[in-house]
Amino acid sequence: MTVDRLTTDPRVTVRWAGVPDPDGHAVVYWMQRAQRAWDNPALDTAITLGQLLHKPVVVFFGLNPFVGGGTLRHYQFLAEGLVDIASGLAERRVGFVLRRHPHHRLLAFLDDVRPAIVIGDENPLRQMEAWREHVATAVRVPFWTVDADVVVPSSQIDAPQYAARTIRPRIHKRLDEFLVAPATPVATVPWSPERLGGAAAPAGPAILEGLTIDRSVGVVDTVRGGTSEARRHLHQFMASQLGHYDVARNHPDQAGTSLLSPYLHFGQIGPREVALAVRDSGGEPGSVAAFLEQLIVRRELAVNFVRHNRAYDSLEGCEGWAKQTLRNHLADPRAYLYSREQFDAAATHDPLWNAAQRQMVETGWMHGYVRMYWAKKMLEWSATPEEAFATAVALNDRYEIDGRDPNGYTNIAWAIGGKHDRPWPSRPVYGTIRSMSFASTSKKFDSARYIDRWSGRRGLFD
Repeated sequence: MTVDRLTTDPRVTVRWAGVPDPDGHAVVYWMQRAQRAWDNPALDTAITLGQLLHKPVVVFFGLNPFVGGGTLRHYQFLAEGLVDIASGLAERRVGFVLRRHPHHRLLAFLDDVRPAIVIGDENPLRQMEAWREHVATAVRVPFWTVDADVVVPSSQIDAPQYAARTIRPRIHKRLDEFLVAPATPVATVPWSPERLGGAAAPAGPAILEGLTIDRSVGVVDTVRGGTSEARRHLHQFMASQLGHYDVARNHPDQAGTSLLSPYLHFGQIGPREVALAVRDSGGEPGSVAAFLEQLIVRRELAVNFVRHNRAYDSLEGCEGWAKQTLRNHLADPRAYLYSREQFDAAATHDPLWNAAQRQMVETGWMHGYVRMYWAKKMLEWSATPEEAFATAVALNDRYEIDGRDPNGYTNIAWAIGGKHDRPWPSRPVYGTIRSMSFASTSKKFDSARYIDRWSGRRGLFD
């Protein structure tokens, strides 16, 4: 294999072309979205390049306290995962340089180390994409990014998809090609940390001490970050819940889901590792198929939406028919109107909505079924759909550990703006947006049990 051959990998985007610097001291992997040492296509690409160029490989992780919407809850989960990254990279003979603000900038590190080539993660969110565009204009060695957090590379679905039914055949057509176990290369030239001098930052929650982080949202004790924890949840799910996933996944009163969404969001486990484990588990076929539909088709539909839509976190990014029907019903009387502060405090008249909000605030996680209800009721109880959308995004991103994610933005766009859905019979306020009611939702699962569980402080499924 040659360096040029690697650029034909559909996961690779060449941001700055050219020949690797033969006098460069290392292959640098700028780790951000894919925060793991295993089953990481971006890391694998960097290690393969190191082998071809006979260079050491070093991972650079800059801890930036200014990621939009990040709170102590998010940073704590991230920091807990750093220990697993450090130990995993050591097993693969890869260096790890962890710098925190104000020394967190990639370009300053590149000046120190003089790279031969730089590898980064793909990430469709606006802020992260802007960082990559800036780096691409500033580096003077090749800069590639690798799509490490989807099963089928996003480049293979090169147009916005209308719904799951349109993206599903495109994904399934390529699934056998990409849903294969990784080679897991090991670096052949060791990294010498003495090159940079100075003590390394601690890998773990201690790295957060003294940083200017929004600490108004506290950490949770119901879930911990890290690849080892992600794998523990995965194995527990396959042993206990996978067999009835197709039935239980829409029952918020039961422990029927994998609880992997925070780990997938931070890249502490890869979707390919999860998909392979579930596919090969020997589990009940209907449940395996239902889980893979959510993990691959629905999740990658969300990535497709954000990748092709710069207005993904506002009503403006939704379908024309949906925006028109909401405008037509803007003057409809609302039975209730709540402010963002009242929503935040779970101070509505609806015990099911309040229970969902409390679950999210207290645990950093909300069951997907009630999350749909949660967002739709904000549409019903807000003065405008734009206000409802903004409130849903703000609360989701603030409290959910997996907030600020394509999945969350797509769920809200579906619930409030009809994205990936179709028109339904018209109703007040909603127009032809699909509605949900307390009465109909409560027929789907034991809502009284769910409400009772979240009347006070409890674990995820006590």
